[in-house]
Amino acid sequence: MFSWFERRLDPYPQDPPQMPPRTLAGFVLHYSRGALPWLVLLAAASGLIAALEVVLFGYLGELVNRLADTPRAEFWALEGPRLWRMAALLLLVLPALNILGALVMHQTLLGNFPQRIRWQAHRYLLRQSMGYFQDEFAGRIATRLMQTALAVREVAMKLMDVAVYVLVYFAGALWLAASQDWRLALPFAAWGLGYGALLWVLIPRLGRAAEAQAGARAGMTGRIVDAYTNIATVKLFSHSAREEAHARESMDEFLGTVHWQMRLSAAQDMVLNLLNHVLVAVTAALGLWLWTRGEVEVGALAVAVPLAMRLNNMSHWIMWEFAALFENIGTVRDGIAGLALPRMVVDAPGAQPLRVTAGAVRFRDVTFRYDAAPGERPMAVLDGLTLDIAPGERIGLVGRSGAGKSTLINLLLRFHDVETGRIEIDGQDIAQVTQDSLRAAIGVVTQDSGLLHRSVRDNIAYGRPDASGAEIEAAATAAEATGFIPRLADAQGRKGLEAHVGERGVKLSGGQRQRIAIARVALKDAPILVLDEATSALDSEVEAAIQSQLERLMAGKTVIAIAHRLSTIAAMDRLVVMDDGRIIEQGTHAELLAAGGLYARLWSRQSGGFLTDAGAG
Repeated sequence: MFSWFERRLDPYPQDPPQMPPRTLAGFVLHYSRGALPWLVLLAAASGLIAALEVVLFGYLGELVNRLADTPRAEFWALEGPRLWRMAALLLLVLPALNILGALVMHQTLLGNFPQRIRWQAHRYLLRQSMGYFQDEFAGRIATRLMQTALAVREVAMKLMDVAVYVLVYFAGALWLAASQDWRLALPFAAWGLGYGALLWVLIPRLGRAAEAQAGARAGMTGRIVDAYTNIATVKLFSHSAREEAHARESMDEFLGTVHWQMRLSAAQDMVLNLLNHVLVAVTAALGLWLWTRGEVEVGALAVAVPLAMRLNNMSHWIMWEFAALFENIGTVRDGIAGLALPRMVVDAPGAQPLRVTAGAVRFRDVTFRYDAAPGERPMAVLDGLTLDIAPGERIGLVGRSGAGKSTLINLLLRFHDVETGRIEIDGQDIAQVTQDSLRAAIGVVTQDSGLLHRSVRDNIAYGRPDASGAEIEAAATAAEATGFIPRLADAQGRKGLEAHVGERGVKLSGGQRQRIAIARVALKDAPILVLDEATSALDSEVEAAIQSQLERLMAGKTVIAIAHRLSTIAAMDRLVVMDDGRIIEQGTHAELLAAGGLYARLWSRQSGGFLTDAGAG
């Protein structure tokens, strides 16, 4: 029975992920679509339970009157059939509805629903533009994802469960009190108005406090995760105290939102207790007054006073449920601000996979500038750049920091879209092909060889997940990595290729990370190869040993290499010198030295094979 209900809602739908709407209702509905039938069923069960509870309260008043008016000897004969019906409601129907509600809530919704939201949001975020991740803490994004999934579930379930139960119950209580005497409904109506006013005043403020708290919590988590991620830098600069102060600042901001929320909650409790006490007292006094005047039977008191006491007991639960509803609405609003953002780089309608037949790359009059503040127009990083790279040609990009070299690579990988112009591979505009097929055709080794916190085997196989064990080992050999891999071990006792490398490969040296990254690209064997400071983390001895393997890796491929150590790219077929987003020189190493331009000056300025102004291009 449990497993049947657990299988009613698929936690991992395979529909293509779509950008959620930026309105609250649209956002919640977007992520509730698959769960909607079960939410409606939960609401129906809650509404029926509330209605039947009111029916039982109403019968209690009638039963008191009949106990007073009916002779004992005739009571069972006259009242027995109705008692059996009420007993069936109490012992069969209500438990069945409660069981159904519990199974839908706990088995179908509580676990699967937020998991479904996490899955859909995570798939959408994985396809977000690079700029999205460059502008935000990874920890903050993850926190938003997790807390928004739970908040959407709570908003949807409270609206369909608690809100329906409360509305049906209060409407039924009002009707039941009025059915005894219309005046008995007045305290309930007044209490409802006061309760509604309290909700109207306090709950939206609780929602705003929760929204601020969600943002503060995500920011606090982001700062803490940022410190842990960069713990080596923190320790190298002896900045533990500085990081404490940095975290304390965000913790104080978070604590301020907690205090704000708690003040509102305390005010809510004080006002609500006053309303409840007045309701019970006025209902009892009015009922007694009407009874002493002979205008109502004693059964009316048996209905009205317990109803008032029941609402008294329920009101705190209702208020906390509504407060939690609006708190979660605040969290959802914070999630909308961070998750419901359009992708800046998207596949064109009808985009087809890239077909690489030769590997020719062409930049045609490409202009690009990064985003600026409103009203500003930043200087172009690339300005009308045109560059043709023949199939199988190996070129080196040279230039001072900020010349636009890395930007050129990012545009080729379509991490950003060009402002004007176009980039072609074998005559195909990369803006008109799918991003996945484009990046599958390009192998990249960067200076920052980001590794996943998985095994060495998994990291190498990331280049081609279906590779055999022999192919993975061959790639490791090609990258000169077989000397250190057998000696690796982790805290769980895994060794060699099975050892885990830590977050971003922190357990490996820079040279070891770089060799695994090279092995990964060697296994990928893409027709176009980008080397962005690919050997910068290697010492001279290892670089010399791996150079022949890099030559083998580059064989038959179109290669674009960036290096500040000019000696590593001097032997390329052609060197392209960039400055201020333009190409100012092209030629072989010898030709550029003879020309006496910027390249010759950079070469002459090197000390020990490095540029004095080395940095990211």
